[in-house]
Amino acid sequence: MAPSKPRVLLVLTSHGVLGASGKPTGWYLPEFAHPYRQLHKIADITVASPAGGEAPLDPGSVESWKQEEVSAQFLETQSHLWKNTEKLDSFLGKANDFAAIFYVGGHGPMFDLATDASSIQLIREFFEGGKVVAALCHGPASLVNVKLSDGSYLVADAEVTGFSNAEEDSVHLSQFMPFMLETELNRNSNGKYIKADKPWAEFVVVSKGGRLITGQNAASATATGNAIVEAITRT
Repeated sequence: MAPSKPRVLLVLTSHGVLGASGKPTGWYLPEFAHPYRQLHKIADITVASPAGGEAPLDPGSVESWKQEEVSAQFLETQSHLWKNTEKLDSFLGKANDFAAIFYVGGHGPMFDLATDASSIQLIREFFEGGKVVAALCHGPASLVNVKLSDGSYLVADAEVTGFSNAEEDSVHLSQFMPFMLETELNRNSNGKYIKADKPWAEFVVVSKGGRLITGQNAASATATGNAIVEAITRT
């Protein structure tokens, strides 16, 4: 009998409007497609979102990445993954059933996952249960307000990354953000936010003994997926 695969809880945003701009947003195509390509080979993946049901896919990410092979194939063949997500709060108390939790990026998490009480509690349960916690691009918005049982921030004194202020400024969306991700991560990590030498470069940070994994941007999607695979298959 083959050994059972580790399980990964993958979390998508339920938020589909980009602040006061009124423009559609959501989760970002390659930031799901590329890590999924790495993870599904070695893990069983469950997809959840705060509201459950269909999680909004940022149409801008489809337009920008429709010619990229991995993203295009994922879009064509895996839509069931984001059209039928489970409710995030249904996993409270179940961290021991999983090896890792992973938050996909896109601007949506800035508006819901950053402050979602169930998400914050779930991340605490995963981390304090010895599991891997990972997030990509704007996904680390989900980490900003997480406090551990001792009252300290999860990211306190831990090197961490996420979508940078320079990157946000360059896409002219800073004015629509409820907060600046780099600024808040840097504050709550006690100045430990780090980033690539130049915007849009691949950059992944592994900290907290290998159990906190963050990627800076879409270019970091494959490397983030690889880092999660390495963390959950480590003997």
